[in-house]
Amino acid sequence: MEINKLYILPELEYPYNGLAPHISEELLRLHHDKHHAAYVAGANTILQKMDKSRIENTDFDTKATFKELSFHIGGHILHSLFWKNLAPIGEKVGLKSTMTIKKTIDEEYGSLDRFKKLFSQTAASVEGSGWAALTYCRKINRLIIMQIEKHNINVYPSFKIIMVLDVWEHAYYLDYKNDRGKFIEAFWNIVNWNEINKRLENIMANKPLSSC
Repeated sequence: MEINKLYILPELEYPYNGLAPHISEELLRLHHDKHHAAYVAGANTILQKMDKSRIENTDFDTKATFKELSFHIGGHILHSLFWKNLAPIGEKVGLKSTMTIKKTIDEEYGSLDRFKKLFSQTAASVEGSGWAALTYCRKINRLIIMQIEKHNINVYPSFKIIMVLDVWEHAYYLDYKNDRGKFIEAFWNIVNWNEINKRLENIMANKPLSSC
């Protein structure tokens, strides 16, 4: 088995100042280059430890190791999705009535406004640190909102994630202090609906998705 197949921090598809004023350049650099990078490094450190254990035929604490690995991989995958869910104003943002995501939201939630209210409430009510996510269940062909604590708790197994919003304090505190609600409101100005629509259509078509 090849050693050192590791995770890589993805580059942003827009400049660090591209999401201002909703997310400042300073905050985006800190969030991407420090916090996301730390989850990548954390996951890779554990994988390398596991590789070494296999080569040396030694044991390790499986409970603690796999719990920590789940945390770091979850953080990496969710952040990778988050960056692609965002776009500078005027670039890939507009939600059109002809989009599959718009039609599916209207069918499931009644209207875009009602969906945004429910999704925002989900993000605002996360206990401590976590995420709000829009998912799609292939079993019943429905959009379902998911609230994730930390990076890996309360996750619906096998549900495909279409959109995420990071509500860890590191995602907004530098710009919004402790006003999570104001950050959630600002999020809707930089949602990349084209990307979200593409993800939903790929899921419906059973096409493979890349998130890490």
